[in-house]
Amino acid sequence: MLNIPVFHDDQHGTAIIASAGLINSLELVNKRIDEIRITISGAGASAISCAELAVRLGVKRENILMVDSRGVLSTDRFDSLNKYKQRFAQDTDAKTLADAVRGADVFYGLSVADVMTPEMVKTMADQPVIFAMANPDPEIKYELAKEVRPDAIVATGRSDYPNQVNNVLGFPFIFRGALDVRARAINEEMKIAAAKSLAALTKEDVPDSVLSAYGLESLIFGPEYIIPKPLDPRVMIWESPSVAEAAMESGVARSTVDLDEYKQQLTFRQGVGQQIRYYIMNKAKSSPKKKRIVFAEGEETKIIRAAARVLDEGIGLPILIGQADVILEKIDGLGLDYQPEIINPVEFEKIDQYAEAFYQLRKRKGVGLVDAHKTVCRPNVFGPMMVKMNDADAFVSGLTYDYPEVIRPALQIHHTHPDAKRAAGVYIMIVGKKVFLFTDATVNINPTAEDLAEIACLAANYARQLGLEPRVAMLSFSNFGSTPHPLSAKVSQAVDILREKCPDFAFDGEMQADTAVVSEIVESRYPFSLVKDANVLVFPSLEAANIAYKLLARLGNAQAIGPILLGVGAPVHVLQTGDEVRDIVNMAAVAVMDAISRETD
Repeated sequence: MLNIPVFHDDQHGTAIIASAGLINSLELVNKRIDEIRITISGAGASAISCAELAVRLGVKRENILMVDSRGVLSTDRFDSLNKYKQRFAQDTDAKTLADAVRGADVFYGLSVADVMTPEMVKTMADQPVIFAMANPDPEIKYELAKEVRPDAIVATGRSDYPNQVNNVLGFPFIFRGALDVRARAINEEMKIAAAKSLAALTKEDVPDSVLSAYGLESLIFGPEYIIPKPLDPRVMIWESPSVAEAAMESGVARSTVDLDEYKQQLTFRQGVGQQIRYYIMNKAKSSPKKKRIVFAEGEETKIIRAAARVLDEGIGLPILIGQADVILEKIDGLGLDYQPEIINPVEFEKIDQYAEAFYQLRKRKGVGLVDAHKTVCRPNVFGPMMVKMNDADAFVSGLTYDYPEVIRPALQIHHTHPDAKRAAGVYIMIVGKKVFLFTDATVNINPTAEDLAEIACLAANYARQLGLEPRVAMLSFSNFGSTPHPLSAKVSQAVDILREKCPDFAFDGEMQADTAVVSEIVESRYPFSLVKDANVLVFPSLEAANIAYKLLARLGNAQAIGPILLGVGAPVHVLQTGDEVRDIVNMAAVAVMDAISRETD
C-alpha cells in the first residue's frame, strides 16, 4: 500500500492555485518575482503554505509581511509566535494590516471577510495583485477593489467573479500524478510543478465546452483570466504528468513512467471517445512532411482558433481562405500567437491558372471561361481546387454552409475515388465503452442494393483505418426474411451482392438494429448469423441513419465524430453547422489521416 503523508488539500491546494495565479499576474504587470513585496492577511496553515510556496518560486522571505489577528508578525513578537510564524517575523515598524499593505505589490487574503478596505487598496503599488481568498466572502469585494484600483488584478474564491481560486484545480490531479509514480511524499517540487502547469494551461485556447459552461463568448489570458476554470477538462492531462515528472526528478518516486505514454494513458482514462480521438491525432501527426489543410471559412472565429490548435499540436499546416486584415484582427483580439498562411482568392497570384483548370474540368457542363473565373473565387470551389493543383493536401468546410454547398463542388472537381463508384458519409458513434460506425447519414438519400453494398465496403475499410476489425450489419425492419417487403428485399439483395464480391470482412443481414448490436439475440434466435455484436451499421436510407445518429447523440448522450466523407477523389471533409473548435480540430485530423492514407494508393 502506498504511504503518502497527509496532504491537506485546503492549505496546499490554495497555495498551488494562488501560485499559478501569481506567476501569470506578474507576467502581465511585468514585475520580477524576486523584487515584489507581498502582504498576507492571515497566519494559519493556508497562509503559511502560500507564503512558503511563494518563497520557493523566488519571492524573498524578507519581502513578505504576514498579519494575524494581533497584527504584523514582527521580531518584537518573536517569542510569542509558534515556529511556523517565526519564519515570517520581520524587523519592521509596521503594526497593522493597513501599515503592511502600503506599497505592497501583492495581497494574499486568507483570513476573514472585509478586513481589506478600499482605502488600503489605494495605497498599494502600481498594478497591484489582490487575491482575496476568504470564503464565502472575500477580504474585499471584487467590485470594490476594481472600483478604487482599475489597474488591479483581482482573484477571489467565488465562482461568480473572474479568477476563482478553487481547490478542484489541484485535486485529485496532484494525487493522480503522485500515485502513478508511487511517490513517497508530495514535496515542494511537485507543488511548484503543479502550479507552473496550471499557469501554462491558462495561456492555451479555451475549449468551447468550458466557455459554454460559464456562458462566455471567449476567454483569453489576461487580468480576468489568470487561472484555468475549475471545469476545464484538460487540467488532469497538464497537471498530473507535471507532478509525476517532478516526483521522478526530485527522487521521491518509487517507479518511473514514460511521460508521453503516461499522457496517453491519462487520455484513455477519459473514455473510449478520447482513445479514438488520440488514435486519429497520432495518425495525423505521423507524416514526416506536415499536410497542408485549407479551411474555406478562414474568417470565422472558431476556424481561426481551430487552426491555431492544428498548428500547435503538430497536426498539419493550416491555410485560411479570407481577407488577411479581417483574420489578423481576429487573431489579435483572440490573443493567439501564430501567423497562419492566408489566401484571398481574388488576390491570388495563380487565380488565372485555377480558372483555366476549372474551365477544362467543367467546360462540357455549361461553364464558360468567364464563369470559371467568377466561380473559382468561391471558397468552396477555391479550396478543392487548391488540392487539385497540389497547393494543399486536404480541404475542410461546412461550419457556415449547408452540406450540399460543400460536397457538390468537391465532387465536381475531384469526382469519386478510382476504387469507388460513389461517395458516402459515416459517423463514428461512441456509446459508453463501445464504438460504432453509422452509415450513410449524409450523402445517399435512397441508395440501391448496389449502393448499400459499396457503402458497406467503404465503411468497413474505414473501420480498419481506425484499428477496428469490422463486423458489418445490413439494417432493416426485418430479420433474415421475417418480414417480406420490397424495402427489406433491397437490403437482402445488398447482402447477396457482398457475397459475390467476396469481401474480406464479416457481414450479414438483413437484420433489425437490436439484433445487430445485442449478441444474445443472435445467439438465441439466429445462431447461423455471421455477425453478432456488430460495430458497422449500414442503414437502408439516409433518413434512417440521420434520425438514428441524432437521436442517439441527443437522447443517448453518445459522442458523434463526423460526418466523415468516404469515397471522394481527394481528402475533402465537411463540418456541421455549430461545430465546436474541438470538432473542427478532430475533422482536420481526419482530413490529414485521409491524405496520408492516399500516399500508398
